[in-house]
Amino acid sequence: MTWEIFNAIGTIAFAISGAIVALEEEYDILGVYVLGMVTAFGGGTIRNLLIGIPVSEIWDQGPLFIMAITVITFVFLFPMGALKQWGKWGTFTDAIGLSTFAILGALYATEMNHPLSAIIMASLLTGSGGGIIRDLLAGRKPVVLREDIYGAWAMLSGLLIGIGAVNQTWGIYFLFISVVTLRMLTVKYNWKLPHRTIKNQQDVNM
Repeated sequence: MTWEIFNAIGTIAFAISGAIVALEEEYDILGVYVLGMVTAFGGGTIRNLLIGIPVSEIWDQGPLFIMAITVITFVFLFPMGALKQWGKWGTFTDAIGLSTFAILGALYATEMNHPLSAIIMASLLTGSGGGIIRDLLAGRKPVVLREDIYGAWAMLSGLLIGIGAVNQTWGIYFLFISVVTLRMLTVKYNWKLPHRTIKNQQDVNM
């Protein structure tokens, strides 16, 4: 039941995220559906490839596909004036998707008795894989590859689940809320991972 709830929450959150990004980039209706669907299901597909689940199992999620298509349609038909407020809610929706699928990825890998390293990677790629595909198709730099703290929270979920620190239903829900909160605090306070650049030096040499 926990897996089903998290699958539904994550699918809705990322379907909205992908559809809104497509609208921001002025894609047509096909582009809106494509970005919405790949954002919702891309991370799970990458996870299946990583931990040995047949990729074809993604097609067995009929109810989730219908749910995603319905949500994307709703976003596409929603009044544009209201959609312009996406800046206020988009990060929150994306944080929900990140947290949900990061936890699901870790749970799947744990269920298959994979080592800790695989659990952490499954958490990272399930939580951020759909967003990476979305950003690439939208011509944007993937959030997870910038200094912005995004994928690190997904990896933390995988670590905690992998070492057995979180293994009860209440603990999973608490972890979900914690990752969403940490992601929102990251944006609010502009927390960054360490980074370096040679761009300015190259400009000087040129």
